[in-house]
Amino acid sequence: MGKDAGGAERKPRIHTMEQLSAEIGVSRPTLSRYFQDPAKVSRSSVERIERGLERVEYVPNFFATRLNRKSTGMIGVIIPYLNDLFFTKLMQGIETAAMEAGFTVITQCSHADPRVEARAVETFMSMNVDGAIVAPLGNQTNTEAQERLDRRLPYVLVDTRPKPLMHVDYVGTAHAESMRLILNYLTRVGEPPVFLAMPRVNFNAFQHEQIYLEAMAEKGLEPRIIGTELIAEGWHYEAHGEAALSAFFARGDFTESSILCANDRVAIGALRAAARHGLSPGSQRRGGLRIAGHDDYPLCPFTVPALTTVAQDLDAIGRAAVDRVIAKIAGQKSEFDHSVELFPGTLKIRESA
Repeated sequence: MGKDAGGAERKPRIHTMEQLSAEIGVSRPTLSRYFQDPAKVSRSSVERIERGLERVEYVPNFFATRLNRKSTGMIGVIIPYLNDLFFTKLMQGIETAAMEAGFTVITQCSHADPRVEARAVETFMSMNVDGAIVAPLGNQTNTEAQERLDRRLPYVLVDTRPKPLMHVDYVGTAHAESMRLILNYLTRVGEPPVFLAMPRVNFNAFQHEQIYLEAMAEKGLEPRIIGTELIAEGWHYEAHGEAALSAFFARGDFTESSILCANDRVAIGALRAAARHGLSPGSQRRGGLRIAGHDDYPLCPFTVPALTTVAQDLDAIGRAAVDRVIAKIAGQKSEFDHSVELFPGTLKIRESA
């Protein structure tokens, strides 16, 4: 046995379970049961294995310990963007709930590409994950791949539910109610809001636009929608919001209006447009320029001014999605028993409106 750089005795490195069995004097099947679930092994064997593991350098192969199990103990999750803190927070809720239930989460990103999304689906099926939770690409999602996944595995959609996949288990926000919440607030404190939309690449954003139209009609108010056209390739969020609104501000339009944005990322761009034109959203007690969004993106409290929005309960959504997929893994829900669970939004009144 050698020594490490600090002079301490270096533990012998063990590469296989067969080598470990010989080194600590416990049978290979007993070791396998121990790494699957220590409760399946006698107390004396557990103590012997744990003492042995202290003497050697060994990390069990995650997949090898699951080869003979009916369950891999893994839940696959697909998200559309890595650079979006909304999905980071959603993943936090999913991972926390999964770990508490004894599952390991394997994450793939579709990078806003239906082909990559389909490849992630194939990866999960080849890995024999126990179930899958997917935040799809809205109307661009690869519905054929999603339907194949639904036939093969316990499967739940989160965040958005494109119409071709309406009959799949879904956990998300009650967007009709949450959009009316922010719209009702804006009409109380200022003029009826203009809706700053975005190109049709995000199903939830398009849904927000439709709900805006319905709610304005219910109130007998004239709707006004701007920003639906793509300004530049890839400009779907902050860059789109800034460019679309800046063009209107440059002409003197909407500088005293309430502006309800399709989501918070568009609204962050809108705030930047206001700053570039010397405007201060929310500075008047009533009326004047107001900018609001939807989602409660993690940076919203720290924008200048802080963004008024509606918070989605991502921790609850993540936990409910995990609970649902685990129930399906356990066979508690039939393949024909599809459910929809919607959580209310919470109005977050801040400086911008």
